[in-house]
Amino acid sequence: MSETGSERLGWLGTGRMGVAMVERLLAGQSDVTVWNRTRAKCEPLEANGAEVADSISELASADVVFVMVSTSADLLQVTTGEGGLLRSDNLPSVIIDCSTVSAEASATVRAEADALGVQFLAAPISGNPHMVTDGGAAIVASGPADTFARVRPYLQLIAPTVVHAGPAEESRLVKLCHNLLLGMITQALVEVTALAEKGGVENRAFIDFINGSVLGSTFIRHKGQAIVDRNYTPTFNQKMLRKDYDLGLGAARNLEVPMPVAAVVHHLIQTAIGHGLGEQDYVSLYEVEARAAGLTRPEEQ
Repeated sequence: MSETGSERLGWLGTGRMGVAMVERLLAGQSDVTVWNRTRAKCEPLEANGAEVADSISELASADVVFVMVSTSADLLQVTTGEGGLLRSDNLPSVIIDCSTVSAEASATVRAEADALGVQFLAAPISGNPHMVTDGGAAIVASGPADTFARVRPYLQLIAPTVVHAGPAEESRLVKLCHNLLLGMITQALVEVTALAEKGGVENRAFIDFINGSVLGSTFIRHKGQAIVDRNYTPTFNQKMLRKDYDLGLGAARNLEVPMPVAAVVHHLIQTAIGHGLGEQDYVSLYEVEARAAGLTRPEEQ
């Protein structure tokens, strides 16, 4: 029996985030069976004690199945599509989706799960793989309170901060608001850093000052260092952030909430992608700002 109970856990989607999250469950002595479209991505987890399923239907025999995929379409495919979790002969009792997807897609899956007697929890996660590994991620969940209480120990193995936001799709909006703020803060940081740099201040000195002030934060420390190093190795790339801005601004439009700052950042993300930075980390917004400010680097002179 594991520390969190004797339930069999399944995990669908072993990209970089999925792997980091499963490793937290395995470290907590949970029994986890994993599946991914590309089986090779499961091999590091298999080496750490996870079992690997050959199909989604095999995974669906677990008591609780987590899903971690990239898009709304992916979520619908692996749950309600042909061969999906909800099309299997055996059904899990709970599906927990940790992806960042639209409320509409989430509601569709919830309705189909409810009709089959499967409990559904929307539980998107905030953080990148490094933060998950270091125990610095956060999860916001929504769905029936009793379902949340049942699976909360597993969620807390993955992230120390776990919040229940409501009975339906509220967590989807919370996560989108989080990522809208992420982009706005990043754009603010790159703008003031470029201003200081063009005025003759080394960007390292400026970032060090900010980090030692009341404005300092874990976020600015990490992303400020990325700006100094011009290291845009992706933890969350521009295309992924654009997807969340599309969803977030769509939610704002549906709720009739003006988002002027977010709308501008949306265009700047698109500009970065147009400059070929789509696969780079979102802090590469600094490159767009630096070019617009006429800043040149030694190798560009």
